[in-house]
Amino acid sequence: MRLSPGSLPIVLVVMLALLASGNASAKPAVPMVELHVDAVLASDTNQGIDKRLATSMGHQLQGLFPFTTYRLETHEDGRTQCGKMMAFALPGGHMLHVQPRAIDGDMIAMELVLFDGPHTMMTTDLKLRNNGRLILGGQRYEKGMLIISIGANAVEETPGQ
Repeated sequence: MRLSPGSLPIVLVVMLALLASGNASAKPAVPMVELHVDAVLASDTNQGIDKRLATSMGHQLQGLFPFTTYRLETHEDGRTQCGKMMAFALPGGHMLHVQPRAIDGDMIAMELVLFDGPHTMMTTDLKLRNNGRLILGGQRYEKGMLIISIGANAVEETPGQ
């Protein structure tokens, strides 16, 4: 096939249009976030720290709350895209919804909604440092306090993932 000198600019325009449309259809990857939710029952029964709790977390809890016993009730991990909500079942009919919103540098913006059955107990928007942990306390449960620990870390995307 031979091109005439006048058809070269047309061929170039068509090629550029095809390249541009290929780039326009490529969508940027939606950031993924791993979530880690622990529910801990704190009480004054002098039984110490549950061995299933990480050593550092047990010491953090002792520094934050005045109880003698910390028992891991539930542990759940999940992975979701920014913009999609994940639900975590907690003891006593509680439910926690976590929706990562965006990753901005070393911070993960998210919305948390805590339910007691069908009733909303708390709604908050926050930014948590990547690989950070938020500890919520105050909900009375059985003979102590239900403490909820929420951890989040951004998932590094690798080619082909």
